[in-house]
Amino acid sequence: MSWFTAAVLGLVQGLTEFLPVSSSAHIRVVSVLAGWDDPGAAFTAVTQLGTETAVLIYFRRDIATIVRAWTASLFNPERRKDHDARMGWFVIVGTVPIAVLGAAFQHTIENGLRDLRITGTVLILFGLVLAVADRTRAVRRPKPITELTFRHSLWYGLAQSLALIPGVSRSGGTISAGLFLGYSREAAARYSFLLAIPAVLASGGLELFKLGSGPAPAWGPTLLATVIAFAVGYAAIAWFLKYISHRSFTPFVIYRVLLGVVIIALVATGAVAAGAGATSG
Repeated sequence: MSWFTAAVLGLVQGLTEFLPVSSSAHIRVVSVLAGWDDPGAAFTAVTQLGTETAVLIYFRRDIATIVRAWTASLFNPERRKDHDARMGWFVIVGTVPIAVLGAAFQHTIENGLRDLRITGTVLILFGLVLAVADRTRAVRRPKPITELTFRHSLWYGLAQSLALIPGVSRSGGTISAGLFLGYSREAAARYSFLLAIPAVLASGGLELFKLGSGPAPAWGPTLLATVIAFAVGYAAIAWFLKYISHRSFTPFVIYRVLLGVVIIALVATGAVAAGAGATSG
């Protein structure tokens, strides 16, 4: 992987990680259209460390409060009723599904699911799911994040696990779940970002050991992409949360459907190959 390729893919990662459009799908598609080898799941997972660092910094006060309250609740039963302490448990519970499914289907995720026909279809399908979820939210009184429950956090977690399929979108899947459960756009997005922290840090940390060996991308270009993804991702978080506070997800739905149709058409006409190209190891 060249330094230029890494810089472009880092930019793509930062722009799309927090929008409900699937960063993994965009990295895959941009690579194919540019004639580059598929960077693989390892590259995607490591560059997500950059965008997740942006989450850690952007929500640093929220995270610090949750960690302090959760830790205190381990020793003080009275603190277990505190919302911030409960939020710590909600994140843990919501992380279980993706941890279990990610470990069980690792080979399939890194290879078979990177077929562009699957990516295009999933972009369309889950774009329509997001549209329906947003419509469902519009006819209810939106709930704040303080009304989150253990059962709902598990549903969020199951939705997040769908993001193991390129094209679903981690934020798109979890935000859709939140909207179906009756939460406001802002509440659904905020918990979505917090829920992603353990899963992304764990997967990215594991994939770090693959860099520089075998077919995995080299350290230098991957680290450049990660730094760019962090800077762009931080700006994307701020913009996205401000945008959804007063606008719907319709533009993202339209974009997903159009992109999915284009991808399927390109594969059907033979303009691009559906396979994964270079393997991720």
